[in-house]
Amino acid sequence: MAQLNMVQAINQALAQEMARDDRVLLLGEDVGRDGGVFRVTEGLMERFGRERVLDTPLCESGIMGAAIGMAAYGLRPVPEIQFLGFTYSAFEQLFAHAARLRSRSRGRYSCPMVVRTPYGGGIKAPELHEESTEALFCQVPGLKVVVPSGPYVAKGLLLAALRDPDPVLFLEPTRLYRLLREEVPEGEYLVELGKARVARPGSSVTVVAWGSMLERVLKAAEGYDAEVLDLLTLNPFDSEAIFASVQKTGRLVIVHEAAKTCGLGAEIAATVAEEAILHLRAPILRVTAPDVPVPLAKLIDHYLPGVQQIRTAIDDVLQY
Repeated sequence: MAQLNMVQAINQALAQEMARDDRVLLLGEDVGRDGGVFRVTEGLMERFGRERVLDTPLCESGIMGAAIGMAAYGLRPVPEIQFLGFTYSAFEQLFAHAARLRSRSRGRYSCPMVVRTPYGGGIKAPELHEESTEALFCQVPGLKVVVPSGPYVAKGLLLAALRDPDPVLFLEPTRLYRLLREEVPEGEYLVELGKARVARPGSSVTVVAWGSMLERVLKAAEGYDAEVLDLLTLNPFDSEAIFASVQKTGRLVIVHEAAKTCGLGAEIAATVAEEAILHLRAPILRVTAPDVPVPLAKLIDHYLPGVQQIRTAIDDVLQY
């Protein structure tokens, strides 16, 4: 079994699904000849041709709008937006059209497309290149939001997303693109959307994370009897898996690199408080970025939650 990084795993998933289903096509800025800004789509234009791997003008709203039209008429487009911060100009297309198409047409049309975009901090890039505003998109009914945390789940989640009948926003943590290598099967396999996984079993505290924060949480959890949940799908998130873990541990820490106010951690905390508060032995704590714009390179390491911050939160709930 090959050891792949996330770039290679995603590329393999795209290639396999394009070979299996000729309705799948890629479009975006530089996805063809250059293979994408992070070379995730490298070699796919040469293999599948210019009719299925389309280099587009620099216009995110146009990329998204064209993909919605393709999806409505039977294709399965995979638009790439170069960075999550660039999707803001295309948000209206996602919110007002892609996510509502099934409801608006009373089921006559669906919008089977996967919007791929790198997201998150830690690569010391310019402004709008390290955004982690996933909660904005999680509030859009009809839009699934998925975040892999490593190469193995990246391939399985992407294959599942590509076969989903409705729009999926597939957020790829840029810091993880080449950070980790894992064994990834050559053949196809699906990682079910909407299901979390236990990345590390434990019984004294539950720590929920996703994307690049999982790697830091696993480091912080060393020496603790902590159960670490990798959320994988943010909308809809796997509340049952969280409840089951909290009922066992009685304590909950949520870690994300987005700003704290109205982040997804707040929704998770509120849901647990509504449904499982009698199982809690301590307040729910969140470890997040501060409520400020993402800073430039020199300050990014101070902005993102660190291992010691996570350890402090674990200590606090254990000592409560």
